[in-house]
Amino acid sequence: MSENSELSAALKLEMVDQLSHQELVKIVLTQHKLIEKLQQELEKLKERQPSNGKTSSKPPSSDLIQKSETAAFDNSKEPE
Repeated sequence: MSENSELSAALKLEMVDQLSHQELVKIVLTQHKLIEKLQQELEKLKERQPSNGKTSSKPPSSDLIQKSETAAFDNSKEPE
């Protein structure tokens, strides 16, 4: 951790120590709502992203159908 981030963390900790229980609960609940919203957005993004060997943990060999279809398309082009 850098010196600036350590100082920033210490200042934040000092500020948190001065907050009331009610204020802390409000912060925690607000953060919880934000985390839920971000998790939903992440799931939506994952659903939209096409999965293949380059963008997932799937092995590239599972992309053979797509590669062969692309190769067939490239072979059908006339040379210039």
